[in-house]
Amino acid sequence: MKRRSFLGGTIAAGAILGHGSASPASASQSDTIFLAKNLVIERDRPGQPHKGKVLAAIQPHSDDIPIFAAGTVAKLIREGYTGYLIRTSNDDHAGPGSVGDTVVANEIDNDLVARALGLKKVFNLGYRNHQMEDVDLIELKARLIFLFRVLKVDTVISYDPWGLYEENPDHTVTARGVEAACWMAGGGKDYPEHFKAGLEPHAVREKYYHARGPQLVNRIVDIGSVIDAKIQSNLANRAQGPAGNSGVALRERLARENKRLPLLGSDDRTANYQYVKEFLLDDERALGKQHGLEYAEAFHYIGPGSAYAPRLDEYIQNNAVPLR
Repeated sequence: MKRRSFLGGTIAAGAILGHGSASPASASQSDTIFLAKNLVIERDRPGQPHKGKVLAAIQPHSDDIPIFAAGTVAKLIREGYTGYLIRTSNDDHAGPGSVGDTVVANEIDNDLVARALGLKKVFNLGYRNHQMEDVDLIELKARLIFLFRVLKVDTVISYDPWGLYEENPDHTVTARGVEAACWMAGGGKDYPEHFKAGLEPHAVREKYYHARGPQLVNRIVDIGSVIDAKIQSNLANRAQGPAGNSGVALRERLARENKRLPLLGSDDRTANYQYVKEFLLDDERALGKQHGLEYAEAFHYIGPGSAYAPRLDEYIQNNAVPLR
């Protein structure tokens, strides 16, 4: 979406080889990503190789996952994950009408986002929008740890806790809470009352972190086959998303000028859909083209083989022998 600019090179020994620029007035846009030497291109996998695994898409606001990670969420769900959407804020400062109107509008949108991406259930934590730096991080961690344990979450998609120059406190606080909760949920001494209630320790072992500022990217995900789900999730964000009713507004403006764009069709849904696809996916197209794909999303990925036990699985496979 039009919230980040995908330009990059390779980062090694602290050397930055690619950079871009953004208007100072557009602080929400990223101007740089850095591609790691161990970059992985994640492509479609046939069948449902992730059957039985659980995904939590975690966003501070109803438009974050649609903008940055909707394609990856849809891809993983199609490949067998059961997914849940966790929204940490109540979005009360981003949308139409009064504060109360805004809360309701975004709650409706958030539910529609989950439906568009095939997610099973929504959890709204309800913190005040733009005020999450006042949230007790211990409380946020505790709530996320409970959800990770009860849902048995294997993989999370959320903001990068190490992303640079992030101006929104909701993003940074959510990211810090998610990162801490992922490993603490696997501890046997954190929140023992959970175990009395029948839960068990359950660490989250896989993370896809996105950012809207400079970020070290080590995974590019091919989202070409699920681009429709990404578009639909952004269309669901009528209250605050970048799509909104933009296609209809453009068609009406052109009509007043005695012009029309055949691309926008003759009905509202077509107009908005085609507007998103043609004008709001430039970043995804540019990143995809850079890597021989139609559309792509970028992440800092942390998984069992990259953060917890490098080479362990490979070593066991190559060197383990039968007990007898």
